[in-house]
Amino acid sequence: MPPLHLTLEDFRPGKKWIRQILGIGIPISCQDGLIQISFLIITAIANSRGVEAAAAVGIVEKIISFLFLVPSAMMSTVSATAAQNAGAGLQERGRQGLFYGISVCIGFGIFCILLIFWKAGPILSLFLPGEPGVIAMGIDYFHSYVFDCAIAGVHFCFSGYFAAYRKATFSFLHNVISIFTIRIPGTYAASVLFPATLFPMGMAAPAGSLLSVIICVYLYRKYLRSPE
Repeated sequence: MPPLHLTLEDFRPGKKWIRQILGIGIPISCQDGLIQISFLIITAIANSRGVEAAAAVGIVEKIISFLFLVPSAMMSTVSATAAQNAGAGLQERGRQGLFYGISVCIGFGIFCILLIFWKAGPILSLFLPGEPGVIAMGIDYFHSYVFDCAIAGVHFCFSGYFAAYRKATFSFLHNVISIFTIRIPGTYAASVLFPATLFPMGMAAPAGSLLSVIICVYLYRKYLRSPE
């Protein structure tokens, strides 16, 4: 007899595992879809303010997306670390991974804030040469939006931790609440109330992330502080 005997039955996916995979994958995919939709709505609001505002917002969004590679990587790292330690019954090590991930994201965010406050103009000039009006508007938007690099990293790490414990719906929940109560309404209100500057409009993202962090901390303390 061969050491490994396979039949067609061995390749049939089990209902239990399919449910678990979909229970994590569907909320995360819906969450990512809503985030992209919110970006489109925010871009549409920026476009309504004119060509210069649209160009400034577009460039800053691209740079922020690049900076967010670090928080995104930490989210995946926290998820993998917490899941491995949960499987081994080492819950405390999983929690340490969460807090280390949060520390890295906050440290990186503070570095980004300092860098942008000192060098926002030269950075934008690389992409907008000879456009002083667009650069001036971009600096205002960048100076407020960059705070999201520190704040969003916190709820990114919590989202990874929730996924590790099959609580991906928590991530979906806090993102939906943040998008529809602060990010989109805040962006629209700022565009109407402050037509001369993009600084208040840029604050909508970190304000929404702060609400997400508050919700994540509540869910963690209530359901996952001492997971079984």
